[in-house]
Amino acid sequence: MPGGESAAAGRTVRHAGVPDQARSERDTRASVARLILENGPITAAALSDRLGLTAAAVRRHLDALLAEGMIETREARSYAPRGRGRPAKLFAITETGRDAFYHAYDDTAASALRFLAEKLGTQAVVEFARRQVADLERRYGERLRAVPVDQRLRVLAEALSADGYAASAAETTTPGPFSGQQLCQHHCPVAHVAAEFPQLCEAETDAFARLLGTPVQRLATIAHGDGVCTTHVSPRDLGSPEVKNTGTEESGRTST
Repeated sequence: MPGGESAAAGRTVRHAGVPDQARSERDTRASVARLILENGPITAAALSDRLGLTAAAVRRHLDALLAEGMIETREARSYAPRGRGRPAKLFAITETGRDAFYHAYDDTAASALRFLAEKLGTQAVVEFARRQVADLERRYGERLRAVPVDQRLRVLAEALSADGYAASAAETTTPGPFSGQQLCQHHCPVAHVAAEFPQLCEAETDAFARLLGTPVQRLATIAHGDGVCTTHVSPRDLGSPEVKNTGTEESGRTST
């Protein structure tokens, strides 16, 4: 779970003899990068609004981050007929930029899981992953059971964001089997470890299904090179009417 300062924050450590203006520039640039990380692809105008910076200042920091390979540009998708003008340009974090935010214990955690798998087998890794999400599921379950069913995905996204996953929930506009809702996590503090041990992602996905009481399916993961961890949440009527949480069940609750 995230906690403490990220590696990227090291870019803003204050050193004696460094002019205040230079420190301020680095601090602001780090804030721009973090906002891009936590909010997914975002426009320069949105960055300007959220940070209270002028368009020129935001552009200067974006240019620097682009030059460093910390971010990249993307073209905004549009499902409406394209009108006049150029499509909006979005800025997204790159793998290099994401690496700067990972915790230093990633390598140690991966080594520990390799040792566990070598000595006790892959099932031990599965059990470890389930144990890791058990506390999360217990804590989140208390919050989800306190709200109506139709608000639980939103509350889950808020809880994940509070734990550093920069999550959001939205209705999908895609007809067919992927109608319903999507849970997006723009940051994963264990992505490097999960790339080698997908059991971590699988345990988390299973926990989401139990918490929401409906089938869910992972469509994309940061661990496998996608920009966002995206989980499709099936319409409630396709799933169980119960929300399970570490062995307990809640039945008969409906949205109000």
